[in-house]
Amino acid sequence: MKRLWLFLFLLVAAPAWALEVVATTSSMGMLARTVGGPRVKVTELAPPDRDAHMLQARPSMMRALRDAQLVVAVGAELEIGWLPAAMNGAANGAILPGRAGYFEAAAQVPLLDAGQAADRAQGDVHPAGNPHVNLDPARMATIAKALAERLAQLDAAHAADYRERAKGFAAAVEEKLPAWKQKTAGSGGAVLYHKDGAYLLHALGLTLHGMLEPVPGVAPTASHLEALAGKLRGRGGRQGVIVHTPYQPPAGAEKLAGLSGWKVAVLPIDPPAGADANAYFALIARWAEALAPSK
Repeated sequence: MKRLWLFLFLLVAAPAWALEVVATTSSMGMLARTVGGPRVKVTELAPPDRDAHMLQARPSMMRALRDAQLVVAVGAELEIGWLPAAMNGAANGAILPGRAGYFEAAAQVPLLDAGQAADRAQGDVHPAGNPHVNLDPARMATIAKALAERLAQLDAAHAADYRERAKGFAAAVEEKLPAWKQKTAGSGGAVLYHKDGAYLLHALGLTLHGMLEPVPGVAPTASHLEALAGKLRGRGGRQGVIVHTPYQPPAGAEKLAGLSGWKVAVLPIDPPAGADANAYFALIARWAEALAPSK
């Protein structure tokens, strides 16, 4: 409890100056803001209502990256379509991969689905592993500690503050995770549009029954949905939930719901822009509520 109180105090302590941090997503922005506290000024590049796979490099991104002292990226090629181009346009050598000013969250933790062949016939695969680590609170706690060390490297005078905030975030995750697991105990699991929620299902011990996409990056087809519905009907037991994000097309989920009788939930995978740790925890709680077994 003392650590949690100190964590809250450090979040509001006034800084003398701030590191310029650019985060690729609102989840990464939340983590930078939580660990860095008032000693960082965070700019987020990808809006939470957009698919971070599909963005394009923009002049506004290059301007933000030009002044950045640290980039906090998801990594595992999630931003491969736009971040390298934006960084090249920024011409800021301090934030290039391999430098202290470049940090990848996915490189700090073991990834699901690592080692897949880079075969385009299998869709938009990520050979390094599933990059969507942000919905796993425990992995995010590990990433927070690694980020604290990177911030300490860039700003040694405040290393203890960064480490204490990361420990506070990890303590909050440890405190909340059992309740989320209890909330979803007995759930029938989920079908996802894309594997963006797979880490949370794994963290909660729930079954991922399949994806609406026949292969990553390919829209649902009638034959795929019919086969998936047959699998869901054949398993028996408690029904689960079909999940898609607000930016993913709803037609496939609605079709599968009609074929299977499962309910549909529309859930974001990132917290709102400018989010703090409480907003992130609220996002996880929202998923837990949707995944909870029907009464």
